[in-house]
Amino acid sequence: MHRITGRAGGDSLIEMSPTDSFNDDANGYHLHVSSTTGSLQPEQSPSPLTADVCVETCDSLNTSLASLAQSEHSDSPQHESETLERIEALTGLWRKRAQFLKFRSRIDKQQHSKDSVFFRDGVRRIDFVLSYLDDKDGERKQERRKMYEANLVNVGLELETEDKSESDDGKTCFVKIHAPWEVLATYADVLKIKVPFKVNDIPDDSDMPMNWLSTPFRLPEHIMHPEPDYFTAPFDKSKSDFFLIDDKATFFPPSVRNRIVYYILSRCSYFKDECGVKDKKGIKRLLNNCTYTAAFPLHDSRYWTKAKDANCESERYHLHKHWARFFCFYKEQPLNLIRKYYGEKIGIYFAWLGFYTEMLLFAAIVGSLCFVYGFLTFDNNQWSKDICSAEIGGNIVMCPLCDKKCGYWKLNSTCNSSWQSHLFDNVGTVFFAIFMAIWVTLFLEFWKRRQARLEYEWDLVDFEEEQQQLQLRPEYETKCTNRKLNRITQEMEPYLSITSKCARTCLSGATVLLWISLIIACIIGVIAYRLAVYAAFASIMKDNPTSNLHVVGPYITPQLATSVTASCINFVIIMILNLMYERVAVWITDMEIPKTHLEYENKLTVKMFLFQFVNYYSSCFYVAFFKGKFVGYPGEYAYMFGSTLRNEECDPGGCLIELTTQLVIVMTGKQVWGNIQEALVPWMMNWWGSRKARNHPESLYSRWEQDHDLQGFGQLGLFYEYLEMVIQFGFITLFVASFPLAPLLALINNIIEVRVDAWKLTTQFRRPVAAKAHSIGAWEEILNGVAVLSVVTNAFIVAFTSDMIPRLVYMYAYHPDGGPDDDENPSWFNSSIDTCRYRDYRYPSGHEKQYSHTMQFWHILAAKLAFIIIMEHVAFLVKFFVAWMIPDIPSDVRARVKRERYLVQEYLHNYEVEKLKIQLSQDVHEECNCSPMIYPCLPKHEVLSECL
Repeated sequence: MHRITGRAGGDSLIEMSPTDSFNDDANGYHLHVSSTTGSLQPEQSPSPLTADVCVETCDSLNTSLASLAQSEHSDSPQHESETLERIEALTGLWRKRAQFLKFRSRIDKQQHSKDSVFFRDGVRRIDFVLSYLDDKDGERKQERRKMYEANLVNVGLELETEDKSESDDGKTCFVKIHAPWEVLATYADVLKIKVPFKVNDIPDDSDMPMNWLSTPFRLPEHIMHPEPDYFTAPFDKSKSDFFLIDDKATFFPPSVRNRIVYYILSRCSYFKDECGVKDKKGIKRLLNNCTYTAAFPLHDSRYWTKAKDANCESERYHLHKHWARFFCFYKEQPLNLIRKYYGEKIGIYFAWLGFYTEMLLFAAIVGSLCFVYGFLTFDNNQWSKDICSAEIGGNIVMCPLCDKKCGYWKLNSTCNSSWQSHLFDNVGTVFFAIFMAIWVTLFLEFWKRRQARLEYEWDLVDFEEEQQQLQLRPEYETKCTNRKLNRITQEMEPYLSITSKCARTCLSGATVLLWISLIIACIIGVIAYRLAVYAAFASIMKDNPTSNLHVVGPYITPQLATSVTASCINFVIIMILNLMYERVAVWITDMEIPKTHLEYENKLTVKMFLFQFVNYYSSCFYVAFFKGKFVGYPGEYAYMFGSTLRNEECDPGGCLIELTTQLVIVMTGKQVWGNIQEALVPWMMNWWGSRKARNHPESLYSRWEQDHDLQGFGQLGLFYEYLEMVIQFGFITLFVASFPLAPLLALINNIIEVRVDAWKLTTQFRRPVAAKAHSIGAWEEILNGVAVLSVVTNAFIVAFTSDMIPRLVYMYAYHPDGGPDDDENPSWFNSSIDTCRYRDYRYPSGHEKQYSHTMQFWHILAAKLAFIIIMEHVAFLVKFFVAWMIPDIPSDVRARVKRERYLVQEYLHNYEVEKLKIQLSQDVHEECNCSPMIYPCLPKHEVLSECL
């Protein structure tokens, strides 16, 4: 096979000559382009048939065909007339033979195709499948398919078509694609795919003491390490004997094969080159205009059973057995097998998700201990005892919490909420907030080390993702009509004018601000609901709150009822807006017309995270930092936007318990709804296909038909998985001081999430095209930003939302005979009570500084600010110290990388020297008859083996 035209790289493909290396006649298949479908069809061999039902008919037919073939070599009229007569005489035999061939082909397909990933010859592997509906009216589609498949043949791919009559619905045709060795080798050279050249000789010192303790959590060795450890180097087609090639058919794994084929499909044109239409190319555009209905690589087997073909790896079956089942939740993940089967991009996601779940275990343990501490010190909570006692709390009359409908109330009526608040608002809260600031730093730093190790083990050290994303998006090529010269490729390429780009960017920014304003408007609506409904709850419960609620009545207060119902309404609004934002973010990103796939993914990531951040966290920010902070005091209460609705006050037990309620409802509801959506909906959508495959295992429901019925798991699917986990990461870091059990809930969710995602990927989705990625991409920067913000938010929650700092100041700086401030009864309230108290630090009425803040207020404020400064500085100092102490790349990985680079240079140098020796010895031998003395004529394989 020779290169005829084209260049290595860019958008041009390398055209191949099939006559130089393809010998398909040996397999009984003659490649040609069908006149009806534009696909490659195998010509049926006229050899005698062996079925007992048709032996005589077919033998006589073949004899007639042989004589007929001889007659075709004559051009005389006599022979022509005899030929026509014999054709008419054999019409019945033709019909019988056609029926038999159809019957035989169905039997052959059942035997070779039901669970096979090979062509009908059983030798050539199916690397990719294209499907389309045979629409007789779609002449343009047929023409595009014909030219596209012809161009695929020109670049060296081999095609085989399954007729629509053999499909389950009777409408879908399948084009099976095989990439021979020459094509794989050529494009592996172009893509610089790393392949092994030497077995790794560095001893593995990863054994840890008491390693036997992890035995119950391990998987079998052949599952965890499906491939030996090699030193690798970028493939060079001209030096193929330099690499460890035992079998060309299995040298490139299926994930690499489908990646190479997809690279060709995405760049192959569906118009003739002489037409000069260079932008009419790529399988994505053909999918968008419905020329093809789907394009996908095949799974290697059914997920519930091994493939019958011994040449099939059955890796999907092993993944389902050891990874995708829920009862394997305590086992480690087979990351190397995931990477081998699905590619590095999906492998790195599950590696990150597994590592994140492992680190959550430590946070969950510490958070649970803090909660247990609050529970154990439940009876020692002196301030709750004072509130509940009849002598203290029973004699303190509090001012009404709303106008006109609310009455006076005694402090001991909040006894239950004060006890509940102590479970989360105690000294352990301060410790846990500091611990989480350190935990998030350790998580990110240790992940960098884990990621660096995976980069080396998965041959991603020198991988530059930008080089893989330089292909222009089809939408960019279509919508950008202007052309300019690319200084790098020296070719004309489409571009977006500065004016259009600025206009689209401004419109995109305005749209983002509009939708964020909509979120804020919804939050204001929920706040108005809180203010309006609280008065209603207060008026209902003030007389006899336990008359109809004997069990839960004592635990329900107007504040709790308002907080729970408002949180539920807010969660419903969040989920509705979430569905809208997904569409809006995609629409805005499409409107900006990003140039490359990497640019598109980064822009979509920023927009979706911004929308989700405001959508999910805005209500928690309100409760934590705004509620109860702008209330005023009797006679000068603050009202919402000048209305009759008085600004909300915190629960008598403190605002922290309300933040806990909000966080629990939103976080738990999101996780439960997400798992239901991820597990139940795909199962319902694919139930019929799985039932059909299981109930009719012997039917012609073939491998490519089954995978065609499955859903696709594209890059957006992986994008939403990352987004879901990052939002959860925000919940357990930004507001974790209010709810120490949040990491425990996240841990339980993630244990389920790993297996649900694995189950979806192995059973409900088509096999995705393998893609490379050396990191989690833009999400890593977002996690760093959330980690920094979490230190600030938790410090402010402990200082301003929790009552921990005021209690400590009161304990150490003041005598226990102090109490809340009081004030006279408001003028609009007619009662015999003339004095009431409220939550604040102000001088009482009649004092020369009435209603101004007392020194206690300023002392507590100074203590809060000091705590914030100290906590932030300690957390950031620990962060920088840990980042300095823990290198991003482990020392053994750094040594292996240097060793591999050294070996590549040394071996390539020796390889070139030995080749030069062989060449010189051959030249000297040709010029003179005497045998050379310096360079003996050794066989080539001996010299190379000696070198390697």
